[in-house]
Amino acid sequence: MNPPYMPRVFDFLDRLSRNNNREWFKEHKNEYDELRALWLEDLDRLIAMVAQWMPSVAAQTARRAAYRIYRDTRFSADKTPYKTYFSSFISPHGREKDYAGFYIHQDIDSKECCLYGGIWCPPAPILNKLRRAIVDNIEEWEEIMNSPAIVKDYRVISINPLKTVPRAYPKDHPQAQWLRMRDYGLAHDTGRKFFEDPAWPEKSAELLRPMAPFVEFLNYSIDE
Repeated sequence: MNPPYMPRVFDFLDRLSRNNNREWFKEHKNEYDELRALWLEDLDRLIAMVAQWMPSVAAQTARRAAYRIYRDTRFSADKTPYKTYFSSFISPHGREKDYAGFYIHQDIDSKECCLYGGIWCPPAPILNKLRRAIVDNIEEWEEIMNSPAIVKDYRVISINPLKTVPRAYPKDHPQAQWLRMRDYGLAHDTGRKFFEDPAWPEKSAELLRPMAPFVEFLNYSIDE
């Protein structure tokens, strides 16, 4: 286990948020590289623990799961070059967005620090497959979503759900709640203190485990 370094990560990100320019980052690049190396070690530990109960992620590595700190500013009004958070996505398919997995977000804003599971903004063909899979396997789906661990520790999230069900389904469809969603996610808010604990990989693995059936349902529905 690494010595406590996440408070230093958040301190670095706090300072970066006030000096979000290439000159400052270049001057502090060595500090960033040191902190990122420690973080990647812990991310590898987390992946190894997740692989114990989801063997399909065993071939993944921290470098494949970790997102870069550099922002893509091409289509954004915000031209600041760097993110003010560390983030990663653990999935059997690496960071491919068209599969479900576990997303870890470690932000300078404590309210944004979170553990997620699911799939975000899938293309229409995959979204249609997921909707059909939920309708066709609604008992299995509801058993997953209503499991005590999910109800206790997670909230359901979906970005900009439809106002009505898709045209392929009747407006009063009994699964309208799920059919209106454009993505399928679960979230557990942690706060910064959670990640400042040197045992955050172990604690994260424990919290992510109840979402395994949810993630697996989405992925085998995509692959069918």
